[in-house]
Amino acid sequence: MRKILITGSLGQIGTELVKALSAKFGADNVIASDIRERNNAFPENQYEQLDVMDYEKFEKIVIDNNVGEIYHLAALLSATAEKHPLMGWDLNTKTLIFILELAKAGKIDKIFWPSSIAVFGRGAHKMMTGQEDVRNPLTMYGVAKMAGENLCEYYFTKFGVDVRSIRYPGLISHSAPAGGGTTDYAVEIFHHALDKNAYTSYIDKHTYMPMLYMDDAIAGTLKLMYTEVDKVSVRTSYNLGCMSFNPEELAAAIQRVRPDFQISYAPDFRQQIAESWPHSIDDTVARKDWGWQPQFTLNRMVEDMLMHLSSRSELA
Repeated sequence: MRKILITGSLGQIGTELVKALSAKFGADNVIASDIRERNNAFPENQYEQLDVMDYEKFEKIVIDNNVGEIYHLAALLSATAEKHPLMGWDLNTKTLIFILELAKAGKIDKIFWPSSIAVFGRGAHKMMTGQEDVRNPLTMYGVAKMAGENLCEYYFTKFGVDVRSIRYPGLISHSAPAGGGTTDYAVEIFHHALDKNAYTSYIDKHTYMPMLYMDDAIAGTLKLMYTEVDKVSVRTSYNLGCMSFNPEELAAAIQRVRPDFQISYAPDFRQQIAESWPHSIDDTVARKDWGWQPQFTLNRMVEDMLMHLSSRSELA
């Protein structure tokens, strides 16, 4: 088989996706890459230190290793992109165009590119935001993701490029630290619960955002990528929903396991970003097209996060 290349592989999604694809196809067929130096992750996989904006090196890796699929996860997330908007545009949009051009030229066969609920903004329904709801983002991250969705659809329609995408909600993982997103509180809170038994949230207690546990995110990504091409009706990006909660409800779920845990609130600039996003997501189209079905509820996710993080802490 032609090999699979994952960019941004040391991030939240990449850390788990490398493992899942290696289990499915063998570590020899999965190349991990990131701008950072290799750490102790993925000892069985080939690793390439890669700045994805170094297009000459990027293309050389693709050609030299007979890469057929790219999971393009390298990105500047919402909160960080607001601090560095031009860098956010370049990294989140121009690198996608480069990869789409590789596919147009027949150098790769298939692309996965993640979008985000950040494409929604002013004018979109807050509750059960639909697949074709208003996309009017208020952040550079959202603007870049909206442009990327349109590019994906354009390259598929015009040139037949098989690019597939998911609008991820907030992602929660025990394997990798959060990476500069507005929903990062939902990861940080678990580490603070275990280390300090207290957490100060930068998101207000009543602010709902849709969330997805990483196990479900990876399962959904692979399900979409290996669904028959004629079943993929959306070539912008699929809505993917699971659970929605606010910081107060998440804290209460943690307190069921750790009764002494305390939470306080000090909203910062990320609060305005959160308020522009949906409260919940309608993912009917993904369920109909390729059988999307999440497995984790809020309470099950909390128990699993605390179990894994506690075990890791005991081993440290």
